[in-house]
Amino acid sequence: MTILDLILTFLGFVLTLMVFSYLLGDNPLFRFATSLFVGGAAGYLAVVVLTQVLLPRLVVPLAMGSMTERLLALVPLVLCLLLLAKLIPGLSRVGSLPMGYLVGVGAAVAIGGAVTGTLFPQVTGTINQFDLTASANPAGRLADALIVLVGAVCTLLYFTFSAKAKDKDTNQPAKRSVLVAIPAQIGQVFIAITLGALFAGIYTASLTALVERVNSLYQTVMTLFF
Repeated sequence: MTILDLILTFLGFVLTLMVFSYLLGDNPLFRFATSLFVGGAAGYLAVVVLTQVLLPRLVVPLAMGSMTERLLALVPLVLCLLLLAKLIPGLSRVGSLPMGYLVGVGAAVAIGGAVTGTLFPQVTGTINQFDLTASANPAGRLADALIVLVGAVCTLLYFTFSAKAKDKDTNQPAKRSVLVAIPAQIGQVFIAITLGALFAGIYTASLTALVERVNSLYQTVMTLFF
């Protein structure tokens, strides 16, 4: 092990102990470690944005691109300058244009990703479950397909909000019809099972990370002192 490896190992050992000090309560050591992590992540992100976005897509086209590339690069340049106007109280309204553009594009990407990456694959996967020829046990595959279909439909119905906010006569929150309420309750059960499985996965991953860090501490102690 070289001197540099030894120094990095020792720093990792110290930072790990500083993070684990949170088990004793919030303290300056833990805050310093988390601030160092956030600062390092922010610095890395800034370097990535500078080298992968601003320089190749804005600075280089403006400095060495053709006339068409320069004209196209002026659009993000103007939007960036308008966005910086949000920092000036008197000109903050000018930055509403790029902010609206960012929010609109972000919403479009999120909705498009949800539809093409989640909804359509879910529908396709549910339909493919009814291909009984793909299994040696058609009855079991049919039962699995029905469970998947019921779970998908009832879960979608759980997020259906077609009732009025309040009943005009009683001024009480309106209730769903029975045709929607019962499947919605079934969907709630499927959602609870899904969230439970996700929590178990996150908990397992956290335990795995904890075991890895404890083993790292052990290996560091053995390397430094034995």
